[in-house]
Amino acid sequence: MRIPHHVRAPVALGLTLALTASVSVASASGPSATGGGHVLFADEIDLTFSFSAVRQPSGRTTGSFHHSFEFDGHQIDYWGAVTCLSVDAANGRAWIGGVLTRVQSTHPDVVELPGDDAWFRVLDTGPASSAADDRSTFMGFEGSAGIDTSEQYCAEQPWPDENARTHPVVAGNVTVSG
Repeated sequence: MRIPHHVRAPVALGLTLALTASVSVASASGPSATGGGHVLFADEIDLTFSFSAVRQPSGRTTGSFHHSFEFDGHQIDYWGAVTCLSVDAANGRAWIGGVLTRVQSTHPDVVELPGDDAWFRVLDTGPASSAADDRSTFMGFEGSAGIDTSEQYCAEQPWPDENARTHPVVAGNVTVSG
């Protein structure tokens, strides 16, 4: 899929942030997940994302995430601080959760606020040159799918069969390491 010209600059910025995050995560000794790029959500919404998450030797999880997209003519942006990470390195899966630190939107249906929990999951299918696309989900928020907190999400590690509700990363990369 060719990324439209009007979104290339945000992609470059997101990938730069993700690559910068990868460098700092690479020096950590715990499980980690990093990524950035574009996901085509519901076959029509171009979601730009970037994230980095690492579990420190102390057990504390650190990192950040950003999801940005346009819906109904409104730009919607979520930024957050990572508070939990679960990794299944053998299958390339990671569950990332945290607390929203900033929400920017004029869409009337956006009710999430800074301080609310949010989460998503990613799939690393191998090297960027592999035949299969990496995958990511849209964010879940407090109360969705019976989950109330990021920590609950990371602990339960939900992963539906056949990667249901994940979407191909059409530009960018996800890296999960244990």
